[in-house]
Amino acid sequence: MNPPAETSQRIARLAPLKEVLAQVEALAWPVVPRDVALDVALGAVLATDVTALESRPAQPAAVMDGWAVRAELVQDAGALSPVLLSPAPVWVEVGDRLPPDADTLLPPDAVTVRGNIFEAIARAAPGTGVLAAGGNAASGALLRRAGERLRASDIAALAALGVAIVHARRPNIRIAVRNPRLGHAIVATLLKHAVEAAGGTVEIASDLPLERALLDSADAVFVIGGTGQGKRDASVTALARVGRVAIHGFGIAPGETGALGEAGGRPVLLFPGRLDAALAVWLLVGSKLVARLAGSTEKPPAVEARLSRKIASPVGIAEVVPVRRGADGLEPLASGLLGLATLSRADGWILVPPESEGFPAGAMVEMQALP
Repeated sequence: MNPPAETSQRIARLAPLKEVLAQVEALAWPVVPRDVALDVALGAVLATDVTALESRPAQPAAVMDGWAVRAELVQDAGALSPVLLSPAPVWVEVGDRLPPDADTLLPPDAVTVRGNIFEAIARAAPGTGVLAAGGNAASGALLRRAGERLRASDIAALAALGVAIVHARRPNIRIAVRNPRLGHAIVATLLKHAVEAAGGTVEIASDLPLERALLDSADAVFVIGGTGQGKRDASVTALARVGRVAIHGFGIAPGETGALGEAGGRPVLLFPGRLDAALAVWLLVGSKLVARLAGSTEKPPAVEARLSRKIASPVGIAEVVPVRRGADGLEPLASGLLGLATLSRADGWILVPPESEGFPAGAMVEMQALP
């Protein structure tokens, strides 16, 4: 077999991860925020703090069904010493406002009713079953900070507090698929879900010429495939024709053929077409780029755990290692080339930093979630 013809996509060096991330900082800036209706804001990153518009509840309210009474009137009540309640107590249900003269709730079976006679047969401390005024949120209380992503629980809580609009960022990412027949469409689906979970929106372009995809309106462009040094690899040279290539060759494993640049004033990140390599580029570079565009201040959640066996890694390369939880701790599953079965078995991944030769068995490491 003849060797591949010379191309202009030769990788001269592998840029250290620190250098790649510095270029991300230089090329990407938070997008312009806009008002977003709360019901479609899931995943958006807040551009301004969200505060309570008013105290909720405005008056004390019931958090259980029961009889509204004053605690001091029933402090001596018991099964053998019932206390006559006069006037008759008011029955309230969850969410109802308490009558002005009540400060606690008795459960249904703590009051006996015979005709018009009501007797308490149990005591209750002040505030039992009652949400105080402002107990959910005081007027002006900080609910969620700028830079934080809106979770489903945030959406529910903010809606219950009367918030209808938030000021947020949601960068739009165009994903250009070079060759769907090579599995690039599968990589595009992975990146689509990952970007949306990180607070962005996605449009997939599989039928546009690459130069057109690079220049059309979007906050950033992800290109899948064509980043290597093969005869048909041309994504990096295409970017060079319409924009600028800042880095070709990442010091990460897998994902060495990744590239980064800009076109039309927007950042462009080029992913290898192989699934495991594209995943690594997302974890170490793409996720940081989207976070930068969204103005996110959050750090990825991580779980500290002990390695069950050692990991050896070459110095100078940032390595993504999938791991699985086991009885003895985290088990490293593979390094370098990550098989698909390996990825499907992984509970998460750890980063071996470029200055490290790996980790010994028993070392405490941080496991992060896969997208």
